[in-house]
Amino acid sequence: MRNRRGLSSLVVSGVCLLGLAGCNSVPREDYDAAVAESAQLRSDLASARERLAAANSRSQGLEQDLLMAQSELDRAIAAGTTGFEGINGTTVSSRGADVVVGVAGDVLFDSGKTTLKSSSKSTLDRIAGVLDSQYAGRAIRIEGYTDSDPIRKSEWKTNERLSAERAMAVEAYLVSKGVDNDRVYSAAFGSSHPKGSKAQSRRVEIVIIE
Repeated sequence: MRNRRGLSSLVVSGVCLLGLAGCNSVPREDYDAAVAESAQLRSDLASARERLAAANSRSQGLEQDLLMAQSELDRAIAAGTTGFEGINGTTVSSRGADVVVGVAGDVLFDSGKTTLKSSSKSTLDRIAGVLDSQYAGRAIRIEGYTDSDPIRKSEWKTNERLSAERAMAVEAYLVSKGVDNDRVYSAAFGSSHPKGSKAQSRRVEIVIIE
């Protein structure tokens, strides 16, 4: 009721200001309230415009920072200075400003298994060392992937479950090697993001988030 009354008063007050008939019947308190409400609305609008301008400025600054980070990462990959070069079974690429370290599935696991191979641990040891030495403080997502073949022989009912268990196995090992548990987590994608071949699709990707 108060908002409706305020709006009605504002309309009547506008009519009064134009000098039309019937203005003498408008109570002074309603007129004053309408003027005050109008002033408050103008003030609120001005504040909203200022906040919008500040948000746009911050957004532009963040976009520039992201572009710079992407450019720096691309240069590091091209120059071979990400720290992951030469580690057995790995590839290094970018996803926006994030570093993506891909590890082939057959380097880490036997077919259909989620227990890390003994031979894979030297690879993960080196990865853990680089994560702590060059990327300390950055969040890390361990992503599990599989091929699209239906599971028939292993204990896992779906490729998504298999990829989840594999990602968690890599996460647990990296944490055991000193990577801070508070900055690492895992995610499972199954066969939803295939590569060029089935062998390439079976992988774990360690994503270092900018």
